[in-house]
Amino acid sequence: MDLARATRAVLDWPVDHVAAAVVGTDGEVRATAGDLDREFRLASVTKLLSAYAVLVAVEEGAIEWDDPAGPEGSTIRHLAAHTSGLAFDSDDVQAKPGTRRIYSNAGFTVLGDAIAKASGIAFPEYLREAVLAPLGLDATELRGPAGSGAFSTAADMTRFAAELLAPTLVAPATFAEATGVVFPGLNGVLPGYGSQRPNDWGLGFEIRGGKSPHWTGTRNSPRTFGHFGQSGTFLWVDPDAGAACVVLTDRKFGEWAVEAWTPYNDGIVDAL
Repeated sequence: MDLARATRAVLDWPVDHVAAAVVGTDGEVRATAGDLDREFRLASVTKLLSAYAVLVAVEEGAIEWDDPAGPEGSTIRHLAAHTSGLAFDSDDVQAKPGTRRIYSNAGFTVLGDAIAKASGIAFPEYLREAVLAPLGLDATELRGPAGSGAFSTAADMTRFAAELLAPTLVAPATFAEATGVVFPGLNGVLPGYGSQRPNDWGLGFEIRGGKSPHWTGTRNSPRTFGHFGQSGTFLWVDPDAGAACVVLTDRKFGEWAVEAWTPYNDGIVDAL
């Protein structure tokens, strides 16, 4: 199957609206499907944008990875890597920092608040100034929490995917650390896909590693990083394949996505 046909397979999904794109390492959009200018709620794909703003804040010196933030003993690094001990969606502390991978929306809220306090700029504005405006993501806006409140278009997220393939806003070493495994060996639950041993994560970026089952394809390399959202959205970057894939829908994540996403992504990787 050629790449154009593989990408258009999203048009057969049981969703009202969908947009998809595949991007190469040179930033070229290699295939698309659907209306790339339609606005979608990103849900947790927002975390990729927010994580990138964190990287900029670290490089600017506004914050440091080892600055205390969150529960006692937790740092900026712990929050970004989902190891602060904070619960999924509350301020409850469920573990000592650095001991478990507890996926936490609450942790990203604390992270955004920490950057706002350190920079003196509200986090949505900091995100706009640090990431959105420099990359020309004019249709993207954070209207809610740092971990789930962004709205965007496939066209904008395609430009962001091109940045993740060839970073221009942060140094290579900073980006390599963020997209490698941080606090290796920690187990945890990947929402929608169950317990993962280990549940590898970088600094805001989920790392595919050897996870099974997983929302990316079985043919995606272990170095693949990205995120999916409960609004039926995902973005992955596979350095070994030299490509990224963005898919945005308006149907809540569920069994339909578990059934559709992995074979779809296998088709993309095969076509690449």
